[in-house]
Amino acid sequence: MLQPLLVSLPTTDKTSKRMINLRNSILSVLVIAVFNNLQAQDTVHYTGTTLSNVDYHHGQLSPVVGVHNIQVFRANREHPELADGFSWTYNHAPMLAYWNNTFFLEYLSDPVGEHIPPSQTLLQTSKDGYNWSKPAILFPPYKIPDGWKKEGYPGVAKDLYATMHQRVGFYVSKNNRLLALAYYGIAMDAKDDPNDGKGIGRVVREIKKDGTYGEIYFLRHNSTWDTKKSAYPFYTKSRDKAFVNACNEILANPLMMQQMVEEADRNDPLIPFKRPVKAFSYYHLPDGRLVGLWKHALTSISDNGGKSWKYDPLRAPGFVNSNAKIWGQKTSDGRYATVYNPSEFRWPLAVSTSDNGLEYKDLLLVNGEISPMRYGGNYKSYGPQYIRGMLEGNGNPPDNKMWLTYSMNKEDIWVAAIPVPVTSKVTAHADENFSQFSKLSDLKLWNVYSPLWASVNIEKAPDGTNALTLRDKDKYDYARAERVIPSLKKVAVEFSVIPAQSDKGTLQIEFTDAKGNAASRLIFDEEGQFQAKVGYRNSGIMKYEAGVKYDIRIELDRDKRIYNVLVNGQSKGAKLQFAPVASFERVIFRTGDVRRFPDADTPTDQTFDLENPGTPVPEAVFYIKSFKTSAY
Repeated sequence: MLQPLLVSLPTTDKTSKRMINLRNSILSVLVIAVFNNLQAQDTVHYTGTTLSNVDYHHGQLSPVVGVHNIQVFRANREHPELADGFSWTYNHAPMLAYWNNTFFLEYLSDPVGEHIPPSQTLLQTSKDGYNWSKPAILFPPYKIPDGWKKEGYPGVAKDLYATMHQRVGFYVSKNNRLLALAYYGIAMDAKDDPNDGKGIGRVVREIKKDGTYGEIYFLRHNSTWDTKKSAYPFYTKSRDKAFVNACNEILANPLMMQQMVEEADRNDPLIPFKRPVKAFSYYHLPDGRLVGLWKHALTSISDNGGKSWKYDPLRAPGFVNSNAKIWGQKTSDGRYATVYNPSEFRWPLAVSTSDNGLEYKDLLLVNGEISPMRYGGNYKSYGPQYIRGMLEGNGNPPDNKMWLTYSMNKEDIWVAAIPVPVTSKVTAHADENFSQFSKLSDLKLWNVYSPLWASVNIEKAPDGTNALTLRDKDKYDYARAERVIPSLKKVAVEFSVIPAQSDKGTLQIEFTDAKGNAASRLIFDEEGQFQAKVGYRNSGIMKYEAGVKYDIRIELDRDKRIYNVLVNGQSKGAKLQFAPVASFERVIFRTGDVRRFPDADTPTDQTFDLENPGTPVPEAVFYIKSFKTSAY
């Protein structure tokens, strides 16, 4: 490919020195370009044109059709009995596995902020991914002996507890044992680093099929720790040979050990790649090679299962990612996905897909919500973050979905179920009678954002039949259900709704384009008014009553920028769309106002708590009986 250009340049004895230098310069540039191009083709890279707009929590990204975001834990300092029984409000770094027909979710917890002890690791379980157990202590707080001195750091331990930190939470052994993992580090004060390789060590315990736990053992100590002071025995002391063999498997597995590099001794011989790159995840390509991913969207390729890497991790070309985790995996349809925050902030949460595991071509929304951070704390970041799925070998749920877990604001714990294949388009119009649905997972074409105190579910309506039900008793959050529809410039949307009350709560219905830009909004408000947003002000449509079913039809015309409203077959007149859109592609039901805080200019650290966030408010309920769209 270089020869035509080279032969066009003079190469005889009369060639000037300038021309020779020019030729050599061109040759060097082209060689570098070819090398970079070849390297780019042999590493994870993004060739799509979609980029995230950080001025919007959803990044103006089109959503993956059918994603269900479910909150599994809501922190509560004022009323811990409504949460996990503790009043701790820093909850982060969740991990996920599926074993024995059960989901297992582990996360670490501190009282207020990151790296400020004490710490503990909690466990939740679920049979369906939607209904989760109350958190139980998996690894309790660990008391550091008084008088302990950390090598190279001033101070002496007094009433000090360990700080937990782990990048890997579960391992399913060859003999089908489920082991849970965690790490106890030492932070002598708020400025000390608990991940400097001078902590206590990594612990392990078995989760048994009957739901009980085995004893806690140390799997590997830090070399600076005095093992005579350990509160738990070393794993080789166990009389259970199968358990010991499972632990040995972990230590012999370079992919497991690589995830421990941050906390391990800096010269630990079991860590294959000792550069302190963070939050390792991986997947295998069809040819057997391994793709590695780290924070900042760093990536490399291994030809020998992670024992060594083809090149030092480099930023994946085209990927935008700050210092939050990135997750990669092979999906059940044989394709690949990476899930991460595609910005310099920890929002939105997005997925990119690939046919071959190297070239990623799209960028779609998983979660575009940021619930208010209710409790300030050390290093608490806004947004859905620290995404993790199930490691290869740690289970495959029977629904073939991509199941993920993440924290919101380093405060609450969530899971997301992403349908496979991953798509952002539908071709058929909606025509759904919710009496035919029995559970939330049946809503395969609906996107759901369901906090514990503002839930989305299938429940019995007052008439005894099932309905899509939005409940809200959360002062600071809302329920949201969204339907992607075929792209049209003129569309009729019909739905039936029963407000259970007319004196509290709100239900907002928005009609948006693919990027989430709303053209119009209808509102059942807390004063019994059904209204439409037409600009700065709302325009009244009618009064509504509690317990009454309203059959509503909206006829939207993009070009005329108006829409007709019909209620129970009666025209309520035309309303003006408050913003232009290219087409109508999404309908959103939400029990609260649009949120725009935080934004890119919000101060990084929140030092304050919101007012009384631990007490529910009187609950509002809205039953949606049916939903239908059509061209007109």
